[in-house]
Amino acid sequence: MGLEEPMINNTLQLAFKTIKKEVKNAKEGLSKDIFHFVSSLTPIINVDLLIKNENSETLLTWRSDEFYGPGWHLPGGVIRFKENPITRIEKVALGELGCQVLYDHSPLTVRSQIANDRDIRGHFISLLYKCSLKTIPSSTMKAFGPTPSNGQWRWHKKAPDNLLSVHESFRVFIDGDNN
Repeated sequence: MGLEEPMINNTLQLAFKTIKKEVKNAKEGLSKDIFHFVSSLTPIINVDLLIKNENSETLLTWRSDEFYGPGWHLPGGVIRFKENPITRIEKVALGELGCQVLYDHSPLTVRSQIANDRDIRGHFISLLYKCSLKTIPSSTMKAFGPTPSNGQWRWHKKAPDNLLSVHESFRVFIDGDNN
């Protein structure tokens, strides 16, 4: 066993160097392949934005991807290396909604979201933040008609039937009007 250990360490060190070369700047995010690799080894921490209007409606965005399929979800994003959750909230609001939000500085709740049917992108620690609009969401990103496109937003009185399963634990916050 003592002789195998240095070989394993050398192999791992070479693999680490190869991976590090692929990561240009972890603070800016990871490539899809590296992110999928990391997400198969450890939980990923993300923020989700609970945005309510004066009518107690919740702002949801449409998502359709290979991991979660099509459905509505709370706007959110993965926290980057050495990034403050508040910075990610601001970037999600701007990137997914084209607006700015006001937010509580502490999460409303923390949830462990586990997809038992897969290892890649299979475990998230989700920080749910209560937010309100500071500016109006981009009208070019608004969903019109019955079939939304990926990334479009819409106000919802209650959680829709086609809420992504990964956000089912947030249904109570979406349906509630006193959060």
